[in-house]
Amino acid sequence: MSPDDTPFAALTDPAAVAPPEPQPAAGHDTLPERRCILTGAHGARAHLIRLAVGPDAAVWPDLAARLPGRGAWIMADRRALESAMAKGKLKGALARAFKESPPAVPADLAERIATGLQRRALDRLGLEHRAGHLVFGSDRLSETARAGRLALLLHAADAADDGTAKLNQAFRVGDGAMDSILTVPVGRDVLSAALGRENIVHSGVTDGRAAARVKADLSRWIAYLGTQTIDESGGQLARPRNDEGRA
Repeated sequence: MSPDDTPFAALTDPAAVAPPEPQPAAGHDTLPERRCILTGAHGARAHLIRLAVGPDAAVWPDLAARLPGRGAWIMADRRALESAMAKGKLKGALARAFKESPPAVPADLAERIATGLQRRALDRLGLEHRAGHLVFGSDRLSETARAGRLALLLHAADAADDGTAKLNQAFRVGDGAMDSILTVPVGRDVLSAALGRENIVHSGVTDGRAAARVKADLSRWIAYLGTQTIDESGGQLARPRNDEGRA
């Protein structure tokens, strides 16, 4: 069964169920946090993944965190999830979280989450493109970035290092924040298809609120895959982490 087969598939589509922007509770400066059932670590809801029980009594990713009923939260880390599944730790954690009726764990749960996060992030980019919030082309991006009018800079996974470095430099000149440079975990072909344009290698978001929405979905997807970190000293985008350890 693919993620599109579930009756909850629409919940991975930001166009259909985009939740309102979370706001700190009155008198507080931080957003509500949730606890990962595997690690015990706490984090903002937007950084974790909610699991819910479907009508098949199996656990499903609730990426929009909108399904009713009891839910369980895990950190956005595919390798940690797959390790927990292999060792039986996820099953035990879910049994404690869903005490009355522990859900079954599909063998492809990790891939379902990856597919849903990808679809959600690319759909979000498509929405913001149709709203006129994206710019393309190295020359236009460089000009916009240097003028300080770019809120988020994006590179395809197969972008050339020299072109990426030049745009990163232009972004820095315009006082762009280093954590607002992201590599989308797909190549130009997939990115171009998602945006309905040809040869999309580099792109940027000009609207601040749109950038925050795109960054939230992309960052969770990137974190789950473990494909990117930011080198604050050199301003370069680190390539995928190897199996020896985490960046």
